[in-house]
Amino acid sequence: MPDPYAAVVVLTEDERAQLEAWSRRPKSAQSLAQRSRIVLASADGGTNIEVGERLGLHRSTIRKWRNRFVLYRLDGLLDEPRPGRPRTITDEQVEEVITKTLESTPKNATHWSTRSMAAEVGLNQTAISRIWRAFGLQPHRQTTWKLSKDPLFIDKVKDVVGLYLNPPERAVVLCVDEKTQIQALDRTAPIFPMMPGVPERASHDYKRNGTSSLYAALDITTGKVIGQLHSRQRAVEFKKFLVTIDKEVPADLDVHLVLDNSSTHKTPAIQKWLLAHPRFVLHFTPTSSSWLNLVERWFGELTMKKLRRGTHHSVRDLNADIRSWIENWNDNPRPYVWSKTADQILESISKYCSRINGSGH
Repeated sequence: MPDPYAAVVVLTEDERAQLEAWSRRPKSAQSLAQRSRIVLASADGGTNIEVGERLGLHRSTIRKWRNRFVLYRLDGLLDEPRPGRPRTITDEQVEEVITKTLESTPKNATHWSTRSMAAEVGLNQTAISRIWRAFGLQPHRQTTWKLSKDPLFIDKVKDVVGLYLNPPERAVVLCVDEKTQIQALDRTAPIFPMMPGVPERASHDYKRNGTSSLYAALDITTGKVIGQLHSRQRAVEFKKFLVTIDKEVPADLDVHLVLDNSSTHKTPAIQKWLLAHPRFVLHFTPTSSSWLNLVERWFGELTMKKLRRGTHHSVRDLNADIRSWIENWNDNPRPYVWSKTADQILESISKYCSRINGSGH
């Protein structure tokens, strides 16, 4: 039985070329590609039912786009503007919000809130929030930064990054640092466990049960960590850690240490020990540049995953917990991969310096 609603589709050469181009869209505008295939199939002849069977679509879909094309041609296949509430905020109002956010502060605060900005410009808080999100503005947030004043900054950056990207042969590169004054904290009340809809709850106050200092050396190639705990942070403890590293690293390998400029790393006793162990080579990071030492990344994981929410009744408990965490880490170590070259780092810092120098502050 013929379909009474099968409109006759006749294409011009330009229309067929455009429809074929739309129908070949591999990823984008798939709805437009499907509509184009419907019209092309309809132009080849057949009822809506027959075209639907060839394309695997319902006849009502075929009928809709077939008729739309006959009435409006190519424009009929494009999506129409969706109905909705007309825009009520003008471009001038958006510009005012952005300008005030970037160039001024409220009289009674250091930064704008959605409430104070809404009162200032005569919009509601939801509108302010949407404008800020659209332009990536976050007045409530503040990050910190510090530039090194080390006169040998460039040389030290190139030295350390060179080790990361091109380690010397028959040598091991270790990132060394101390995490000092780790507190053994015990809550004043039991911790309530997590329940559906309720997070774990701990008392805001705590008892201090002493401190410990962790010396750590991260192998940049394997990701394994050599750790040692001490009650104090002095050159004596650092020398003991060097002795431990000397025992752990095979004797036929040189040892390159990346470390900061702490005075405990440069005492006469340490210098004497290094002279007696010439396979040890020290590479100092610039001052105020802890981000250049990969072991700091490992310290961050230790803090986040074990220490921040940990509860310890004594320093002994704290030390046992840290040793256990190091053992578990070394069972499945994950080396950090350094990707930026020294030139890329220095160029980035140069751009940032130019930016802050031109800020007017």
